Amino acid sequence: MATNEQGPDQQTNKGYHIMYSAAQAIKGHASGGNLLILATVLALIIANIPGINQYYIDFWNQEVRLQVGDFNVFSHGGEPMSVLDFINDALMAIFFFSVGLEIKREMLVGELSSIKQALLPIMGACGGMLFPVLIFFALAAGTDYVGGAAIPMATDIAFSIGVLAMLGSRCPVSLKVFLTTLAVADDIGGIIVIATCYSTHLELMFLVYAAILLGVLLLGSAIKIKSKMFYILVGMVVWFLFLNSGIHPTIAGVLVAFCVPATPLYPPKKYVQVIRKVVGQFDEKDDDQLADRCTILDKERMNRLKEIESASDKVISPLQDLEDTLHPLVNYIIIPLFAFANAGIFLLGLDPATIIEGVSLAIILGLVVGKFAGIFAFTWLTVKLGWAPMPSESNWKMVASVSMLGGIGFTVSLFIANLSFGAMGAHGMDLLNHAKLGIVIGSLLSGVLGYIMLSRTLPHTTVPDEYEEAGV
Repeated sequence: MATNEQGPDQQTNKGYHIMYSAAQAIKGHASGGNLLILATVLALIIANIPGINQYYIDFWNQEVRLQVGDFNVFSHGGEPMSVLDFINDALMAIFFFSVGLEIKREMLVGELSSIKQALLPIMGACGGMLFPVLIFFALAAGTDYVGGAAIPMATDIAFSIGVLAMLGSRCPVSLKVFLTTLAVADDIGGIIVIATCYSTHLELMFLVYAAILLGVLLLGSAIKIKSKMFYILVGMVVWFLFLNSGIHPTIAGVLVAFCVPATPLYPPKKYVQVIRKVVGQFDEKDDDQLADRCTILDKERMNRLKEIESASDKVISPLQDLEDTLHPLVNYIIIPLFAFANAGIFLLGLDPATIIEGVSLAIILGLVVGKFAGIFAFTWLTVKLGWAPMPSESNWKMVASVSMLGGIGFTVSLFIANLSFGAMGAHGMDLLNHAKLGIVIGSLLSGVLGYIMLSRTLPHTTVPDEYEEAGV
């Protein structure tokens, strides 16, 4: 009788490829975290050098225009965007587009594709979002900064994985995958909050047009349009419509990402057949000539190699190709630039006492205490109830240490802080500066405490790891 069950070898092979992909993603996030730290430190230094800091401030307030006649693409409600608006509303839309691609891939073939694999980090993420918000509300009830309750609910994947990377192979890959998946689930929560809580007056016609174009993208995916440029160009129009609709434009990036097809044009079998056919057209007698000298290819050979190149493009899905292409742009340019533009806090004008009061204190406690307690408590409860197993080769001390790293909010926390207080005038800017201070201190404390806890709890010898070749 036929069966769909996989044998042990097939299951092991599938698990290996999932873990290998996760390991490669972790490696990329870790290296991106170094630039993020550098950009943050540089912003803090420049923002506090008298005479230079004003140039820093003025630069971000310059207007940005991409104009055709009287129409400016980079405009919101008829007003041109500033450089800071362009980074936060346009470049960060690319960041969230990349996040959307990652979430979709994880749901299809990654750690979120199986409820058994995903449940533990998802539950941890839920606790890590709930507890900080409750702590913030408890401290901010009745104040003018209560609207920033979502600020400490985020986990910065680049920073947190960067700390784990500092410990090398002492840290089991299962813990790195747990934290990465938790951060992805956390991003989903952040996206929902941004979409539902930070919308202004809605322009329904813009939303109707955007919905129609999203339907066009879904139809294109259904009829197997694989052109990446199709999804990018239509997606840019959707972004502009969201920008002027009252819903934050970064949400457009996520929605467009979910429309990008995840299946390639060529199945692997057809790709191999094309490669064999083309390679077979090269004569063995030409090998020495081809190997001995570099020269311009004749038209026939160039066409053969172009056929291989075309087949290679068609065997990789648009989703995976775009994610891979955007990864260096996002990790090495957009996120560091966002940090450099938004982390500049004028510390010389702040009263040191504000660190232990007001919005700063609420954020610090939310990140350091709330994230740790929420992630650990919900993870512990999930395991104790038998809903999901512990990460392999780990113990509760290790899980507690990783839970502390979940308090590194930074990128998305800064983003939500701008949405919370950026439009409140002079008083809002004061709240925003104090919120940024709380984010930096809270994230720093979580990172340092998490690193100390991990260095004390992880084995001092290298953990045997069948995925070591993945480079993690």
